[in-house]
Amino acid sequence: QVQLVESGGGLVQPGGSLTLSCTASGRIYRVDNMDWYRLAPGKQRELVATITSGGRANYASSVKGRFTISRENANDTVALQMNSLKPEDTAVYYCAAGVIQLGGGAYTAWGQGTQVTVSS
Repeated sequence: QVQLVESGGGLVQPGGSLTLSCTASGRIYRVDNMDWYRLAPGKQRELVATITSGGRANYASSVKGRFTISRENANDTVALQMNSLKPEDTAVYYCAAGVIQLGGGAYTAWGQGTQVTVSS
């Protein structure tokens, strides 16, 4: 099995910054796309940002210009730098990754989620 562990959530004032981090571990043969999703109360899950193994990134229009996704392939780690945070960014943020497991098997692994709250 492959596990994803997130860190870096918390409470921040509007206009502030936070960095989320997620590391994959376990029986990894290869990690393909790595993504950040978020789920806010009363809303549908939103794909916030995604990055390929080659480093190509895409963002939701709601965060473009404010958030930056990056990854370190050697450590199977993905980060999300969040600047100019707004109250509407408040959500549980989840890391996801397309993984190919040692011994076979390809699936999307998910982290446990980390709470981000933007409030004064």
